[in-house]
Amino acid sequence: MARRKRPPVGSTFRLREFQDPSSWLGGFLHYLDAECGMSKNTIDAYSRDLARFFEWNRETGRASLHEINVQTITRFLEYLQNRNLAASSIGRNLVSIRMFFRYLMLEGVVAESTVDLVSSPKLWERLPRVLSPEMVDQLLTAPHSPTDRFPLRDRAILAVMYATGCRVSEIVTLRREYVVMEEQYCRCTGKGNKQRMVSLNPVAIAALKAWFSEERTDLVTVRGQDEGWVFLSRSGKRLGRESVWALIRRYAVRIGCGDISPHTLRHSFATHMLAGGADIRALQEILGHASIRTTQVYTHVEHSRLKSVHSRCHPRG
Repeated sequence: MARRKRPPVGSTFRLREFQDPSSWLGGFLHYLDAECGMSKNTIDAYSRDLARFFEWNRETGRASLHEINVQTITRFLEYLQNRNLAASSIGRNLVSIRMFFRYLMLEGVVAESTVDLVSSPKLWERLPRVLSPEMVDQLLTAPHSPTDRFPLRDRAILAVMYATGCRVSEIVTLRREYVVMEEQYCRCTGKGNKQRMVSLNPVAIAALKAWFSEERTDLVTVRGQDEGWVFLSRSGKRLGRESVWALIRRYAVRIGCGDISPHTLRHSFATHMLAGGADIRALQEILGHASIRTTQVYTHVEHSRLKSVHSRCHPRG
């Protein structure tokens, strides 16, 4: 394939107004799919981030591409920070805008991108929140109230997420044939449709068996059709990501651990694995990280814990 040539710096801009972002957004999303090979979830996230940026851009009166500069992006990131977005979400928004402008350069829409000059401020680089093992135990047993419609399903979801460190997208796309009870593992599909094996502990196995033998069987019987997904909604169809977010927040409130997300269980799994002596390369494979740098954030979390232990226990601490 012939490489696209970058237009020389100082060349004329082909301007299009941000009031009609779809004129370039559609081509950008196709580029992410066809040429970058990104997953659907990632492309959807980029689309949402850019839609938010376009809306903010319109509201602040900046209509055309040539008016987007370092100050513009910095003010937008400050706007996101003031809305209490997580550091990771702010960083992803910046990556989305940066990728969009690189695409515009490839297409010859702009001559250069000043977005590449913007970096995430150090103060936004926060360590992920991690639950203690005791708090995780409380969360796993939280589904028990008579008001819980599917407590066995919810308990199985929580147990599998903590046992495997899987992302919420991997949990909702888990298929029944990919769960091997006898060997205590399952095969999940991660980013870029890459599959990996993850182990299931006895708690997760017991929770899955209870869900399969009771609530799930009843749902399949009522629907009259089994599409093979491990976790089902009340209609017998595949459970959505939003439903998993909602149930985790509901049980978190019940046990008083604050506002957490599905990724909190993934962070907790990784940190507890390192605390137990897991090799970081093995943890990278288990989590499905493409780069070891992504996994290394958990070494910082564990290092903070070890420093606390050292200062408390060492005679000269």
